[in-house]
Amino acid sequence: MDIEFGAEHAAFTDEVRTWLDEHLVGEFAEYRGVGSPTDDSHWDLRIAWEKELSAGHWLGLTWPKEYGGRGASLIEEIIFEYEYARAAAPARVNQQALELLGPTLLEYGTHEQKSRFIPAILSVDEVWGQGFSEPTAGSDLASVSTKARLSDGQWVIDGQKVWTTFGDRADWLYVLCRTDPDASLRHRGLTLLLVPVDQPGVQVRPIKNLAGSGEFAECFFTDARTDESMVVGEVNGGWRVVMSTLGYERGSALLPIQLAMEREVGVVVEAAKRNGAADDARLADRIAAAYTSVAIMRATSMRVLEGVVAGDHAADAAATCSKLFASRAHQILGELAMDVAGQEGLVTAGRGVDGLGFAQRLFLLSRAETIYGGTSEIQRNIISERVLGLPR
Repeated sequence: MDIEFGAEHAAFTDEVRTWLDEHLVGEFAEYRGVGSPTDDSHWDLRIAWEKELSAGHWLGLTWPKEYGGRGASLIEEIIFEYEYARAAAPARVNQQALELLGPTLLEYGTHEQKSRFIPAILSVDEVWGQGFSEPTAGSDLASVSTKARLSDGQWVIDGQKVWTTFGDRADWLYVLCRTDPDASLRHRGLTLLLVPVDQPGVQVRPIKNLAGSGEFAECFFTDARTDESMVVGEVNGGWRVVMSTLGYERGSALLPIQLAMEREVGVVVEAAKRNGAADDARLADRIAAAYTSVAIMRATSMRVLEGVVAGDHAADAAATCSKLFASRAHQILGELAMDVAGQEGLVTAGRGVDGLGFAQRLFLLSRAETIYGGTSEIQRNIISERVLGLPR
């Protein structure tokens, strides 16, 4: 499924393709398509690949040159992501920083924060994790109870976070804390803090998922400390900042996922042809439905991105619809992949470096997609209130 971006972008497209052809070689080429934004497999190789991207100035494409970015246009970033997915390059590991924290810092951070953290993100010298969800505050982030108080020029943090993506790999966490002790204020008393992980007051425990990877972690804060200047935005104004961060997660960050899903549908089709599953009429119908789903996702993504480029705020609503549709569509594709695999999908021994085949990993890792990044129930609430104008 090729996209034409127009003659005016042909030179940039050729530059991207040429660079990928020249650098996605050797061991990197052997691991085409490995990993995902929530999969820590082949971590060291993917870090090395990300540093290769950094050396080529392919990270933070649209970020200002002042902070080490390339200053590229949004359409050029879209072209890069498309060609990246087309080449099946290894998934980048520091997506929490590149897709979420980085844009948040560029919008709300101080000049000092941008100068300190943006270059380290682009050089892949510091990995970030997200500290939002808690055991009793997941979809309802306004119920966050992790507390932070000022003492002698430092924030002192106590509480617990859970489902922290790559928390056990992170050098820093961006943590949503309650800085006003009056819990009745809910979202009005929250602040986003930047917290170093390597300190006695932070304990991180990995959480293994069904596929055996450890992309999530629990984080415990006991008198953890960070400098008073490590506030993103305003004190007690963290809700607005975090809503912007989650908007990035539900919007532009979905493009690589959509493009990767197109490739996965192709893998499922080839498997069905190879083992005869394509001759089963019911499976053939489901394969056709999978093709239809990625076509819908592609059309929606292009409409969202066209709106973003044009500065149309209605694109935010379409992005929420995209997240809702894509998460369930990916789960359905995982179920289809397992049914196409048949009995082979029940066997793990000797399959790949982690014992799991393509269909098994796709099925297991997609289970959580209707939860993270905003549950499907929350997405429906957003659509009903902000798109359809229905009462709360």
